[in-house]
Amino acid sequence: MTERCTRGADVIVDALIRSGVTTVFGVPGDTGVVLYDAFYHRSGEIEHVLARDERHAAYMADAYARVTNRVGVVEVSSGGGATYAVGGLGDAFASGVPVLVISSDIHAASRGSGALTEIDQRGLFSAVTKAQLVVERADELPAAIEEALTTAITDRPAPVVVIVPENVLDEQTSATARASVIAAPARREHADEAAVEIAARALAGARHPVLVAGGGVHISGAYQELRELAEALGAGIATTIHGVGAVGTGDPWRLGIVGNNSGQPGTNAHVAAADVVLLVGTRANATDTNSWTAPARYGQTVIQIDIDKARAGRNFPGSLPLVGDCRTVLAQLRRAVTPLEPGQRARRLEAVASARANATPSTASAEYAPGLLYPRAVVETVRGLLGEGTTVVADPGTPTPNVAAFWTQPRPGRGVVIPRGHGPMGYAIPAAIGIAKARPGRPVVAVTADGSFAMACGELETAARFALPILFVQLTNHSMGWIKMLQHLYTGGRYFGVDPGPTDAVMVAAANGIDGAAVTSIEELEKLAGEFAANPRPCYADVVVPHLIEYSPPVPAWDAGLAGHGERPVY
Repeated sequence: MTERCTRGADVIVDALIRSGVTTVFGVPGDTGVVLYDAFYHRSGEIEHVLARDERHAAYMADAYARVTNRVGVVEVSSGGGATYAVGGLGDAFASGVPVLVISSDIHAASRGSGALTEIDQRGLFSAVTKAQLVVERADELPAAIEEALTTAITDRPAPVVVIVPENVLDEQTSATARASVIAAPARREHADEAAVEIAARALAGARHPVLVAGGGVHISGAYQELRELAEALGAGIATTIHGVGAVGTGDPWRLGIVGNNSGQPGTNAHVAAADVVLLVGTRANATDTNSWTAPARYGQTVIQIDIDKARAGRNFPGSLPLVGDCRTVLAQLRRAVTPLEPGQRARRLEAVASARANATPSTASAEYAPGLLYPRAVVETVRGLLGEGTTVVADPGTPTPNVAAFWTQPRPGRGVVIPRGHGPMGYAIPAAIGIAKARPGRPVVAVTADGSFAMACGELETAARFALPILFVQLTNHSMGWIKMLQHLYTGGRYFGVDPGPTDAVMVAAANGIDGAAVTSIEELEKLAGEFAANPRPCYADVVVPHLIEYSPPVPAWDAGLAGHGERPVY
């Protein structure tokens, strides 16, 4: 440790390095200058990724955390930096993603003076973090960083913010940084054994059991335990969007996606008909359950595994909560159930296969019309040309249901990243950068849309600066398509505020140092994606697709609305 490493800022950086943090995302600001000096002196040990917007830096840290199960770290400064970061933390908070925010603040002596950038940061961050720690003395920093990192991964993971006034960053201290665990889950809690026995009896006695897997399976790494319980029970595995990848696409027990957004007809019907449903690491909200029909709030036996006592069983009156770590509780259940006899298992396996076959029908061709490609064909073509190690991240709107339903992955794991906590537009482009930093050298596909592109295109320069192997695929329908579809179905086609002017995305990409092309045929897409597969590098493809009104993605409520019946889905 050099003599410089006596400032509060140096303690923060040293604590991150000692804990195994290798990458920090952020944007500089006045109050964080000393922190940047501390990063400068340790740049060989920890990488700082300069983003072009604090919201995007938070998305990068979020996506980094999702694919590593390690705390993603973002640093911002007071005022605009902190307020921008809040917008990037909402989905992480709702989706249970561990993120550490280090936010510098105005000098403590300036509080209440109306100083430039002054704002109540604790109050500001309270809606999108599980804890807000304000550090008043440099001596307190080692304990504060340790507490923040531990809190972020303990129980239900979530963002935590450490707020440090600039005078504390510059303050001399003899405090020594501590090492902390940064991988989730921090603990593997067991569920109550008596509750497990009751749940095991219900599952073993079921005529038609179903498992519904959410994002908690990824956080817990519960893939093998989930699969073993399904095999023992003869139960199909449905997934939410966050749970995509909890079971391999080709697994015989895989049903598909349940719910409204991306939900498959056979999957929804199979879950709705079950007599016992085990929810594993999912919020099971209205979207995940197809407006409380799969499973229903009443009439089915519902068992819910969740690490958060307040969430387990909350949405299903009379359900049985199993509070604990997904992997641990699934193993408890597996030990408690007697495996099904082979003949009965074979019959249930046939029922799962039948339900899986009742899926969104394939498009007859790749082209909807000359120059317009079906989104499904775009997703399937890109997936077919890229290797199994590719990670895909999708924006809300047109990308989400098409990527969730049609991107395949042979083995379980977090190969698909879609933000469904809040569904924030503009997530995919910066998130792809976070994923590329988390998985060095492995290709990433970011499926965005023209509305999201307009919100996040500044980060194309970041991707180019680091020469990251990201293929950006933009699905363009020249509108705020999702909202326009809702107006089409539920407000009498009175379109308002949903038709911005066009932007030449390929030209913008080129201005940021990224090659690309406007794709008008499947052959052009195959050529571009094939060239990327052979030489992964930042590359942009702008593909015009039909409007959602003309070709609806797999959204069951919209199918009903287009058929002339059905109400707006409940969120």
